Amino acid sequence: MKPSDVDRIEHTAAEQQADAGGKPLLDVPQTAAAGVAMWIFVVVPPISLIAVVPFAWGWGLSALDFGMAVVSYLVSLAGLTVGYHRLFTHRSFKARRGLRIALAVAGSLGVEGSPVQWVANHRRHHAFADREGDPHSPWRYGTDTRALLKGLLHAHIGWMLKRELSNRARFAPDIAADPDLRLIGRLFGPLTAVSLLTPALVGGFVTGSWAGALTGFFWAGVIRMALLHHVTWSVNSICHVAGRRPFASRDKATNFWPLALLSFGESWHNSHHADPTGARHGVLPGQLDPAARLIWVFEKLHWAHDVRWPNSDRLSARLLPNPGALHGSSG
Repeated sequence: MKPSDVDRIEHTAAEQQADAGGKPLLDVPQTAAAGVAMWIFVVVPPISLIAVVPFAWGWGLSALDFGMAVVSYLVSLAGLTVGYHRLFTHRSFKARRGLRIALAVAGSLGVEGSPVQWVANHRRHHAFADREGDPHSPWRYGTDTRALLKGLLHAHIGWMLKRELSNRARFAPDIAADPDLRLIGRLFGPLTAVSLLTPALVGGFVTGSWAGALTGFFWAGVIRMALLHHVTWSVNSICHVAGRRPFASRDKATNFWPLALLSFGESWHNSHHADPTGARHGVLPGQLDPAARLIWVFEKLHWAHDVRWPNSDRLSARLLPNPGALHGSSG
């Protein structure tokens, strides 16, 4: 394989579209109301996490709360990883309309933004990864310890607290043109309410008490959302600083194994940046990738097709010495 062919592995059609001139990086700034909402949903969950220990000491965590939290976490995480990321952003497979809608709704329940804005931000990240223009590179302030700590905070949470919006017309015109995804985007507010309040309604109904409603809202609503956010945000921050880099890439993305299961395989970030359109990110032996397995199930059910499973010959061109053998071409 020629070096020019290797470079094209990373530079996908979406990235080429994002790099195209004529349109600015940023859209019009967020409204003040949207900025306030962003602060609430970004800052309040971490504060709630800090409050977990004293809260749990006095109230406890019931099996119902735990079960609802696990189900809510898995549904919303699948929507973000399989839907928002691998399907809508990178087009690593094609899906029937019903599955596309279901994944978009599930991703919205993760409370990380509408499909079009999430995709625009992520495609911008890939187009300018760890360079000027990347919305959340931890290396933006420099490489010394103080600069990197500041950069990690920016990459993990700080970038979302600004009123900047990646230009959707430049980075996600296909998503903006999809009528189903436009509708789901307009319903983001109600879907957020469903995500947070459904556990409260179930908890109150099952236990017949306000206490059951409150603990359901806290554990399966707020705390579940906070954990999901920090896991996905860690891919932006930790997975560009700590971990291994078995593949050559234009950026500093890493594979960070401790987050593999909690992130549904998204923490195999170096592998992903080496082959962005691949449906499987964990391509080396022992790299668990639940999102890829779910795509494989959808393919077997004929709900998904044209899946871009990893190609060993293509990936081996970017493989650095001694990272281990590659997996085959299925999920």
